[in-house]
Amino acid sequence: MKKLINDPQDVVAESVEGFGLAHADVVRVQLDPVLVTRAGGTVAGKVGLVSGGGSGHEPLHAGFVGVGMLDAAVPGQVFTSPTPDQILPALAAADAGAGILMVVKNYTGDVLNFETAAELADADGITVRHVVVNDDVAVEDSLYTAGRRGVAGTVAVEKIAGAAAERGDGLDAVAAVAQRVVDNVRTMGLALTACTVPHVGRPSFDLGDDEIEIGIGIHGEPGRHRVGLESADALTEKLLTPVADDLGLTGGERVLLLVNGMGGTPASELYVVYRRARALLEERGVEVTRSLVGNYVTSLEMQGASVTVLRLDDELTTLWDAPVHTAALRW
Repeated sequence: MKKLINDPQDVVAESVEGFGLAHADVVRVQLDPVLVTRAGGTVAGKVGLVSGGGSGHEPLHAGFVGVGMLDAAVPGQVFTSPTPDQILPALAAADAGAGILMVVKNYTGDVLNFETAAELADADGITVRHVVVNDDVAVEDSLYTAGRRGVAGTVAVEKIAGAAAERGDGLDAVAAVAQRVVDNVRTMGLALTACTVPHVGRPSFDLGDDEIEIGIGIHGEPGRHRVGLESADALTEKLLTPVADDLGLTGGERVLLLVNGMGGTPASELYVVYRRARALLEERGVEVTRSLVGNYVTSLEMQGASVTVLRLDDELTTLWDAPVHTAALRW
């Protein structure tokens, strides 16, 4: 294992500390327990938006704390859910009197721990709602989740719900628009190589030199099947087709197309994937009106990519376009 780390047990704390120092204009970092909050705190009377999960997926979630997105993020240990005693102070820090929406990816540990923290917050007089992101169409029969996993579609949920909260929508409205995104976003990913969790010290799974895992999870969970090495266009079709089919996209619809890198894939390759994914959508008569390409929900140094499609309407487009200023996303 070759990594730029010190003690494997200190990776998360040292990484978050460095993140806070590098982006002190946007965030504040607390190390005991580890959490990241918006610099200046949540605006009084605004719905707070909180998310989190295992580390190793950077910039998710800490990279999306800031104006127009999250008010707080809770990084767990690598590929491990944060604990309720981490999440509770993040909820308290994000509370500005209008309630809090938690964005939770659909992994058993995340769901249980965030729900437990919400119950504790309720006892302290903080109103908390949550949405569960489950955009991964690769999951058919999963050993790791109760249903589909939450993957790169989480970025769209946090961006659009964050914009709704920023414009002053109430808790019910923010929760409703977040759920609309969940209902209309789908993702499928692939891996060319495995990643290595620092405290484990070996690859999370084995792939032959000529093998691709289709439908991989962001923690290295098995996908739908393995295939031999194929062209980028052929592999992209294996990702985009089940996403579009699951959404039931028809001609004349508008979408956001996100091609996400898993951490070890060059931007040049992600744009090759985007090129083919966009062409496949256009062949269906679907108009790509918004795009995002880059590393947003990664899996340490895994080589691979995912394709996410979000069905858009006028309101979702407006909220996507709304100003955002975070470490990883800003316009």
